Amino acid sequence: MIAFDQVSKSYDGVSRVIDNISFEVLKGEILVLLGSSGCGKSTTLKMINRLIDPTSGTIYLNGKDIRKQNPVKLRRSIGYVFQGIGLFPHLSVQENVSIVPRMLGWPSHQIHKRCRELLELVRLPPENYAQRFPDELSGGQQQRVAVARALASDPAFLLMDEPFGALDAITRDSLQQEFLDLKQRFAKTVVFVTHDIVEALILGDRIAILHEGRLEQVATGKEILQQPATPFVRDLFAKSVNRLKALKDTF
Repeated sequence: MIAFDQVSKSYDGVSRVIDNISFEVLKGEILVLLGSSGCGKSTTLKMINRLIDPTSGTIYLNGKDIRKQNPVKLRRSIGYVFQGIGLFPHLSVQENVSIVPRMLGWPSHQIHKRCRELLELVRLPPENYAQRFPDELSGGQQQRVAVARALASDPAFLLMDEPFGALDAITRDSLQQEFLDLKQRFAKTVVFVTHDIVEALILGDRIAILHEGRLEQVATGKEILQQPATPFVRDLFAKSVNRLKALKDTF
C-alpha cells in the first residue's frame, strides 16, 4: 500500500505545487491521478520513488517512511514507465528490458529467461524483437518494451506517467486493454497519471482528481459521475459529457 499523509511540495518556499494532500493507494489497485497540465500529477507520482522529495508531510510504502530508505534502492524496487517511453537507443530490446535485473545482480540465465517471458507477455516474440533497437520499433512496440522493462524485477509497485499519451488513438486503445489484461495476471499496485478522463474511467479502480495542487476527490469512476465532490469535478466531467455518453453502459 502507498499512503500520502499531509504531503506538500514547494519549490520557492511560498507557493505550493502540491498542497497538503492525503490519500491511500490500496494493494493491487490501479489509482489514476487525473487533472489538467500543471495540476501536480507528475510531481505527486515522482515523490513516490523520491525523484522529487516533498517539502512536508510523509509518504509511506507498506507502512515505511520512504525518506528513511535509500533512494537508489527504492527506485530499483519500483517499476516506472516514463511519459516519453525513455528507452536507451543504443541498447537492444533485450538489453533495455534487462537493465534493472542487472543492476540488482541477477545471474545471466535468470535475466535471459525473465526477458523472454516478458517479451512474450507484451506480445513481442523474443525471437523477432529481442535483438532489435528502439528505432526499429513502432511507438506502440516501444511502449510495450517500456512496460516489460518496468516489470522486469517483478516490483510490487508500478508508476506510469502518461505512458500512452503520445500514441495514436487506435494504438492507445489497444495498449489500454492489454494493460488491463496484464493487471489481471499480476498483483501490482499501480499509480497511473493521465489528463484523459475516458482513459481514467477505463483503467482506474479509483481516480484521484487534482486541481492546482489540491486533491479534489478520490473515488471510483461511478461514484464521481454520480456524486462529484466539488464544483471543479462536476465541471471537469461535464466538459467531456459527449465522450462519457459512449461509456454509460460500462458504469
